[in-house]
Amino acid sequence: MKKAIALVLVGLSVASCTQTEKGAGIGAATGAIIGGAVTGNVRGAAVGAAIGGVSGALIGHVADQPGQCYYRDRYGRRYIDDC
Repeated sequence: MKKAIALVLVGLSVASCTQTEKGAGIGAATGAIIGGAVTGNVRGAAVGAAIGGVSGALIGHVADQPGQCYYRDRYGRRYIDDC
């Protein structure tokens, strides 16, 4: 019962977030779980949460812009344009 309540609360907490925020939250939670399970300590969970949060935010940011892609010009500058 406690797990069900926790899942409902987590679901409600991200309901009004942007795709970037949702991606960061889901990535951080997943990274923390995997990092903690692999290393068996809190430090591994913290590193996993950090890596997962950044990765999830990047993926969520791209999902906010459907039909848009990142490109680099010959000078290394990054820009967004239609795919």
